[in-house]
Amino acid sequence: MSTFSGLNTAASALAAARRGMDVTGQNIANQTTAGYTRQRLETSALASIAQAGRFSTGPVPGHGVSIDGVARLGDALLDARVRDAVGASAYWGTRAEAARAAESAMAEPTDAGLAATLTRFWTGWQDLANAPDSGAAAAVVLTNAETLAAQIAAGYTAASRQWSDVRAGVDRTVTEINTAADQIAQLNREIRDALNAGRSANELIDRRNVIAEDVARAAGAQATVEADGTLTVRIDGNALVSGVQARHLVVAGPQGVAAGEPVTVAWEHRPDAPLASIGGELGGALSVLAPAAADGTIARVAEAYNALAARLAETVNAQHAAGVTSAGTPGGAFFALSGTGPAALGLSVVPTGLDELALARPGAGPLDASNADAISRLGTGAASPDALWADFVTSFGVATAGDVQRATVAEVSAATSVQAQQSVAGVDGDEETVQLLTYQTAYQAAARVLTAVDEALDVLINRTGLVGR
Repeated sequence: MSTFSGLNTAASALAAARRGMDVTGQNIANQTTAGYTRQRLETSALASIAQAGRFSTGPVPGHGVSIDGVARLGDALLDARVRDAVGASAYWGTRAEAARAAESAMAEPTDAGLAATLTRFWTGWQDLANAPDSGAAAAVVLTNAETLAAQIAAGYTAASRQWSDVRAGVDRTVTEINTAADQIAQLNREIRDALNAGRSANELIDRRNVIAEDVARAAGAQATVEADGTLTVRIDGNALVSGVQARHLVVAGPQGVAAGEPVTVAWEHRPDAPLASIGGELGGALSVLAPAAADGTIARVAEAYNALAARLAETVNAQHAAGVTSAGTPGGAFFALSGTGPAALGLSVVPTGLDELALARPGAGPLDASNADAISRLGTGAASPDALWADFVTSFGVATAGDVQRATVAEVSAATSVQAQQSVAGVDGDEETVQLLTYQTAYQAAARVLTAVDEALDVLINRTGLVGR
């Protein structure tokens, strides 16, 4: 073995310790960087040079340390688990958020809700029945009716506006998914080239994982790492990104809730074949935008307002038409419905004064108020407008509570998954400090070895043979 081999051994140790401090410093610097996965220096011992001979030379030490690479301490299984969990959490979170917003707009059960307005409407008829010749009582009935019609229209308008906002959000989400797909495809190319060239691609992989997690949150996408280092991202079982190629999504469907048609998402090259299974925020939004017949959250609210307007007009008009005015004229329609458009927006009050209200039974005299009393009792019964609205509010509240509960459970699951991922991939300041001290001590030891070998060589080269002079 060469006398100078100790210098090479010590030099390799110095290089490895210096590289280890560099990697540890990188970890510490990115301790708060979102999506960063901690790294570790991989080293191995250099074996001694094989020697052939007739006689054994005894044990021979190795030749130092080899820097094999910088390992990324992530776990593909935990990464996939996080993507699945955040996709489910985003789906139920989107549904729960939309349901809570719709429920809040209904303001039930408060004095600002429709149930209270309906009660005031029927109470006004009762007061008018007690004083059929009172112009003030009649004005209260007509004002309450107009307020009721306006509140039904306002409720429908709020639901329609919420539907349009969610619809616009679907367009934005699809655009973001398409942009993310292009970015993942480009990162796949860079990562593959780096790995083929023997370079580290750890930071590129971290960036790609962050984008893939965003796509999972947006559309419930699933991802698989391929043998060449690229990431295949799938939505509805088909590849959104495969290798360095990315495909795009398109949105189709109405722009308003009144159309009663579904909003769909399809592949850009096959727009006539909507995707059947989409998760994440996009899937939650599409379920919220579904027609009322398909249990769409917002469409159910809008349909409830239409049904209430139609039931109210039908019930009150039938009873009002059964009476006569103070002049003996048969009562006509109390509420009118527009022949076009949503019923909730077309509800209006026909009478304008006391003389147009049919308060009496036919032939009972001008001061009879039997018909007004009968109208005041229309709010009771299983088929009343009040019962219709109460049934909807109750069922909607139960459905909303279910969505909120699922969202809470999914959020806890996502948080648990992220915590498990970070327990492996996250940077721990104390651990990195220990690593830094370890490499620092190793560097100092290697430097001392290098100095000792250098001093020994100096003696051998410059001082041997000087003894006795």
